Amino acid sequence: MKYQPFFLPGLLFSILLLTTSYIVLEKTVQEDPPSFEEYWLKGNGEVNSYALKQIRYGEIHEGEVILTFLAEDFSRSKQVRLDYPEKAGSDAVKVLKVNQIRKFTTGIYDYSILQSVFTPIDLKKYPNSMKITTSIQDWSGHIYSQLNLRPYQFILQLRSYFESEGDQEFQLEKALLEDEIWNLIRVDPKALPEGSIQIIPSIITSHLRHYALGLEEARAKLNIGKKTSTYEVNFLDSDRKLKISFQTEFPHVIEGWEEQYKEAGKRLTTTATLKKSMQIEYWHRHFNSDRKLREELQLGK
Repeated sequence: MKYQPFFLPGLLFSILLLTTSYIVLEKTVQEDPPSFEEYWLKGNGEVNSYALKQIRYGEIHEGEVILTFLAEDFSRSKQVRLDYPEKAGSDAVKVLKVNQIRKFTTGIYDYSILQSVFTPIDLKKYPNSMKITTSIQDWSGHIYSQLNLRPYQFILQLRSYFESEGDQEFQLEKALLEDEIWNLIRVDPKALPEGSIQIIPSIITSHLRHYALGLEEARAKLNIGKKTSTYEVNFLDSDRKLKISFQTEFPHVIEGWEEQYKEAGKRLTTTATLKKSMQIEYWHRHFNSDRKLREELQLGK
């Protein structure tokens, strides 16, 4: 019986060690980020709300931005969402769609901007976004543009109530699109180019500033941090800077961005700061009982 005092503590120590190991293992499993397929391809979308401070008329105006992300089946030939992807065969391409809804008020009247960007998830096979649609409305009128990918270039159609812009259609060389950067971050930040690049500037900013859209020289840098990473683009021709911050760990939620340029003789900065991110089937949440979710997202009424 002399061995019992040594045996029991040893047994207790072994049990404690196994229990502790299980707890640590369980905690590790729980904290592991989801896979790309689990997060994006299981039928959920994502809604993100941001507090906005927007450059316009040489001042900063407060508002809000909503980014919704959703993986969809897209037609490579028609460049629309497929109703029956199972019948589309090789024409079906899985894309990540981001809708940006930006609203702010200048003085007495409102601005409302909606942009949709469709970026293939398989960037090795399809390195270019396939479509961007952008509309801007204010109390004066509205502007609409559509960019489509073609075999050798982009085609941009512009419809505007301004005489100087009017109805136009023109070609753009294939290059990185500023408006697709948000999707590229969510799909694979390592796909972002660095160094000296050619880029097609933001369609939204170009419309607001009434700048003709075209290729621009820029310098780009990806900074990977422990928790938060940034992607910075310095536009050399238009003297404009963009900086997007996102979570380093997948699913790379975008925490906010800054856009800096000169307007009315002053150098100002547009900022968007994350308030809330939620993975949800938002397209089904259209009932009065779902309005409480707007409070959780800290959205205006």
